[in-house]
Amino acid sequence: MPVLKNQTKWEDLYYYRKTVVLYQMTVVFCRRFLPKFGDRTVDQMVQAARSGKQNIVEGLADGVTSTEMELKLLNVARASIKELKEDYLDFLSSRQLTRWEAGHPRYDAMLAFCREHNDLADYEPHFERWSDEEFANCAVTLCHMVDKMLTTTLEKKQKDFVENGGIRERMTAARLGRRQTQNEEIAALKIRIAQLESENAALRERLGED
Repeated sequence: MPVLKNQTKWEDLYYYRKTVVLYQMTVVFCRRFLPKFGDRTVDQMVQAARSGKQNIVEGLADGVTSTEMELKLLNVARASIKELKEDYLDFLSSRQLTRWEAGHPRYDAMLAFCREHNDLADYEPHFERWSDEEFANCAVTLCHMVDKMLTTTLEKKQKDFVENGGIRERMTAARLGRRQTQNEEIAALKIRIAQLESENAALRERLGED
């Protein structure tokens, strides 16, 4: 059994790619729609978006050796994304803008767009022309999707940890596996030695008769 787990390629994960989008769109959103000075919300939103993205990277990297740290950091990422979502919802509410939910004429199209597109290049052409309402609703939807995907990932990793343990268990299993292999090799050598001794005795007997 290998001691180190395989490194997850986070660049291929939908939830990571969506956090890249969320970080970049949050930077642009704050530049376009929030005051440049005197509003702590700007720093909080940008930092929450960055934390969501960076903690996924750090968590999956640490997961090679520590499932505990991986679970902790992925949950930090999830908490950051939930915080970011709340900031966008507060923006909509404080400015009497409409939150697009089921039944809103633009909800289904926005939901389909966010589901089908995971890369920054798909969203960037809209950054300078979306209204604040369009921007915020798209961000809320992406935050919700990332939250759900991270929740599912955490549940799977937790189940794997309960069933297979962490690095300590893998190290123990690797040592026990090596010891078992050594014991099997020794047992095979003993059998072979006994066979050779038997063949040697038989050969001496024949030589003595001759």
